[in-house]
Amino acid sequence: MTASITLPAVLDLQQAGPLRDQLLALRGQSVIVDGAAVERLGALCLQVLISAQQTWARDGLSLVIDQVSESFANQWNAFGASDLGEVA
Repeated sequence: MTASITLPAVLDLQQAGPLRDQLLALRGQSVIVDGAAVERLGALCLQVLISAQQTWARDGLSLVIDQVSESFANQWNAFGASDLGEVA
């Protein structure tokens, strides 16, 4: 079974904790993260997403960031994270 979450438009400092909690609640199953609505990606949320990808990989599961908006992709790449994990 694959779980899914939809990211909010703004992933700033205030969203880092809730995002972490939401992802941890899904640990143990594959996850698809919908990034289509993201307009702003902050560094702490980027770290949460990268950490989650690494954790899922160590668990032998997939965490795929899918349907990313152009803003999400541009900001992800601007942080130099383009080669980390699965980003569709």
